[in-house]
Amino acid sequence: MMSNPHTHRTEYPATPGQPPAEMEVDEQLVRRLLLDQHPDLAHLPLQWADAGWDNVLWRLGDELAVRLPRRQTAVALTLKEQRWLPLLADQLPLPVPRPVRMGRPGGGFPWPWTVVRFVAGEPGDRHPLTDGPGAAKQLATFLQALHVPAPPGAPVNPVRGSAPLGARTADFHRRVTAVGAEVDPGPLRALWQAGLDAAGPQGPPVWLHADLHPANTLSGRGTLVGVLDFGDMCAGDRSNDLAAAWLLLPEGAADTFFDAYGDVDDDTMRRARAWAVHLAVMLLDIGLAGQRGDPGGKPTWAPLARAALGRLMPLPPFLPYREGGGLPQTTETC
Repeated sequence: MMSNPHTHRTEYPATPGQPPAEMEVDEQLVRRLLLDQHPDLAHLPLQWADAGWDNVLWRLGDELAVRLPRRQTAVALTLKEQRWLPLLADQLPLPVPRPVRMGRPGGGFPWPWTVVRFVAGEPGDRHPLTDGPGAAKQLATFLQALHVPAPPGAPVNPVRGSAPLGARTADFHRRVTAVGAEVDPGPLRALWQAGLDAAGPQGPPVWLHADLHPANTLSGRGTLVGVLDFGDMCAGDRSNDLAAAWLLLPEGAADTFFDAYGDVDDDTMRRARAWAVHLAVMLLDIGLAGQRGDPGGKPTWAPLARAALGRLMPLPPFLPYREGGGLPQTTETC
């Protein structure tokens, strides 16, 4: 969520490289939906809060927010969150945007939408975690609570932890090639292969967040204070979420995380590192695209990805800086 949200905004601003909205969501539309479907909430003040690739968020009073898809592709994710997140939210030790009211299409808006609990904090991709021990223990406690056996009928995700790691091999190599001028691909591919060579998960599939990278977290006082965006949640291999030890935590905190989380065998660790290197390369690819101004890019993600790759490798995997090339050494701002 963003600090100092604006009121009476007619449309929300697009982040550079962000996919264009298929449906503009202004204050009048949100108020109209509330009046029609949840009139007991319609008197509460509305403030624009944030917009991502898939959803736009309007603050509703002090404790709630209205989350609406801005693209057709987000509708299935909205329905998944509405169905499954309320069943998990009470057992999670960190605040999450629990759905409290469901909205249906109407009033000029074509898709389902949700009233959720507002989660306060600073966006994790702009305010990285700095309290290593504290954040490691918070993340471990959160994932211990989340990683319980998923029930029959729980959603699966063919591109995240539900599918075998090898299903992402083609995408991994494509991403490595895309950033190949910036990194030494050898160490990255070695970590990936070690994950492929590891034994598969034992026991039943567990609940996963399945998209646990910095932009889907909130920070405060250097530690983890909230987790957002459960649209990819699924049943699968916990190693996918355990990759967050390198994606989210500062240097030196991964060992503290795994000590607190407990019960991670060597094969699970190898799969987790493979997921981490894949996701870090993906973040780097998207970050570099954003720095070029390409559609779908996120410029703030490049320095996060560089830091994660550095934490994963005994030596940083980046090629020597070249005049006019290499990874730009910039300081990102909001």
